[in-house]
Amino acid sequence: MYRVFQSDKDAYITNKIISPTLRALDTNTGQAGTVDLFKLYDENSIVGETNPIELSRGLIHFDISNLISTLALGEFDPASPNFKCRLYMHDVYGGQTTPSNFSLVVYPLSKSFDEGVGRDIIRFEDIDVVNFITASTSLSATLWSSQGAAAGGTLGSPNLDYFTLGNLNDGLGTISLAATQSFETGEEDLDVDVTKIVSGVLSGQLPDAGFRISFIAAQEEDAKTRFVKRFASRNTTNTSKRPELIVTYDDTISDNTQIFEFNTSGSIFLNSFTRSSPSNLLSGSSLTALTGQDCIKVKLISGSLSRSFNASQHKIGNTYITGIYSASFLINSYDSDIFPYMTGNNYPSLNFGVKWLSNDQTVQFATGSLTVTPRNTTYFTQSPERYFINIVNMRSFYKFDEKFRFKIFIEDFNREIQYVKTPLENTGIIVEKCFYRVRDFESGDVIIPYHDPGTKTSNDATTHYFDFYMSSLPRGRTYTFDFKIVNKGQEVAINDVAAKFRVE
Repeated sequence: MYRVFQSDKDAYITNKIISPTLRALDTNTGQAGTVDLFKLYDENSIVGETNPIELSRGLIHFDISNLISTLALGEFDPASPNFKCRLYMHDVYGGQTTPSNFSLVVYPLSKSFDEGVGRDIIRFEDIDVVNFITASTSLSATLWSSQGAAAGGTLGSPNLDYFTLGNLNDGLGTISLAATQSFETGEEDLDVDVTKIVSGVLSGQLPDAGFRISFIAAQEEDAKTRFVKRFASRNTTNTSKRPELIVTYDDTISDNTQIFEFNTSGSIFLNSFTRSSPSNLLSGSSLTALTGQDCIKVKLISGSLSRSFNASQHKIGNTYITGIYSASFLINSYDSDIFPYMTGNNYPSLNFGVKWLSNDQTVQFATGSLTVTPRNTTYFTQSPERYFINIVNMRSFYKFDEKFRFKIFIEDFNREIQYVKTPLENTGIIVEKCFYRVRDFESGDVIIPYHDPGTKTSNDATTHYFDFYMSSLPRGRTYTFDFKIVNKGQEVAINDVAAKFRVE
């Protein structure tokens, strides 16, 4: 899954010198089109200070309430190594002076902030919260513990504005919560890994207060001016440049029924429904739900040949998924009872009947079939693969808060044609790996790139599919999908697969 969360509030706070007797401590930039980071050393004079330092710090928050709700449904496991979160902000270069060879650091805030309505970034005359002194006024005025949100320390310590260290009960002890990026030219985008921070918020160990962005401490305190690193804010008119929290995780299901091979481990799946809703299998007079590891059996039968394997409730990370069961196993073509059967009858494959059974094998829940084939071996050839892809359930419009499951038909143009006398349904093929990406239809810009495993499609026994959150795309724009197939050691890109669609 590849999800993009938009910022719901951002601003930068500053102690910029306005006059020889005044700093902009109570000014607000919440509605500005950029988040500006700068540090000025002895550039302006103010009464009572020698070599004064002026600086700014960025603040940003993302609404991840939907991510929290999908976590409760078991859609992903934040402890999984495949769960990753990145804070991405687009550089805005308009010909202004830009610093080089510096580093920015991102920390989790300990206090929530109000965005405010200020937009004056020239004279800094808009007075509102958030500012260099005050974080929020939601109920009563909440001041920063140290002006400029400068009080940092270990999670659990009192009177902090942001956390630098924390023990998140992940077995790693006390760890740094900083996410740092070095900038060489100064025109790079911000792209930092904030997985530790987001995981801490999802587990309730860190407050959902947002992020603090600044120059690293040594560069805030040295005798050097750095002006100005500028990022697009959530209020920029170019929706494709707004800040993003990018969350990726592996929620794919790969059913190998159509491509099961000898001597290679594969998985087959079973769905269980009650009146169209996913539900666990029930067994016994007490109707006990069958859950967890090794809760049922899969039995394969072909003539006198048979194999039994344990099957389990499918899980993502440590969370079991209601109504989905799977079994993973390997059929060895060199087993003593299979090898003579294969070679003696010159069969290229074996067809098995499949039974899903209770562990004592007295109750049968479902039946099916499985064809196990040899590995695909051919004379050496470099002829390119040719595929046709179609999204069979594409609509022209989607709502911003909609989650939609796209179903994909894939046809292999190189596949040998089979001539039959009776109608044969063409269900397409299953490939090893298939990825999607999203492009802006008008500009051609890639909005969501190919990503493994974030944009990898799932497949059942006959069809590829993927779930997509429309909230990952800016509203009011038109988009199209491209696909990349990785199969038989080759990568094939197929562009402009589907009709365009719009997110409202």
